[in-house]
Amino acid sequence: MNYKNLAPKILRLRLLIFDVDGVLTDGGITYLSDGAEMRRFDVKDGYSLCVLHSIGIKTAILSGKVSDVVARRAKELRFDYIIQGNPKKLQAYEKLLSETGFKADETGFMGDEIIDLPVMRRSGFSAAPADAHPAVKAAADYVCKKAGGMGAVREVIDLIYAFRTGNFGAVEYLPSGI
Repeated sequence: MNYKNLAPKILRLRLLIFDVDGVLTDGGITYLSDGAEMRRFDVKDGYSLCVLHSIGIKTAILSGKVSDVVARRAKELRFDYIIQGNPKKLQAYEKLLSETGFKADETGFMGDEIIDLPVMRRSGFSAAPADAHPAVKAAADYVCKKAGGMGAVREVIDLIYAFRTGNFGAVEYLPSGI
């Protein structure tokens, strides 16, 4: 197995970007008879995004599809940037960098599908869920033990938190007001 020293990449992170289907969700979409759609998000993944914000890392969604459900979840989780409807993700990523001033090596991207590879290769840090496409896992700096929508996001954020603070699993973090 080829082990990488992730510390330099993780310590530079200022923005972590997530694909949605297969990363923040398990990849399934259920269509109801009235045309509405349902997706399953992991609550533990959601909580970990609060932890990420607590250490000063911004968050973004970069999705090829447009979904009201995703927009709602992104708002609930206070994503800093929400980009939907961009199947040419590299162009949307470059536009995000241009508009925000982030440098590529200050960004991380978590994806699971072939469409995510150009952004993963351009980002300073990349991660993939355990059930990602084999080519995506081969390109990732870190491959999770957990599947998409089943704790993979939490796993990556716990890793980042540990590198950044010296504490594993954000055990010392509680949001203000609790």
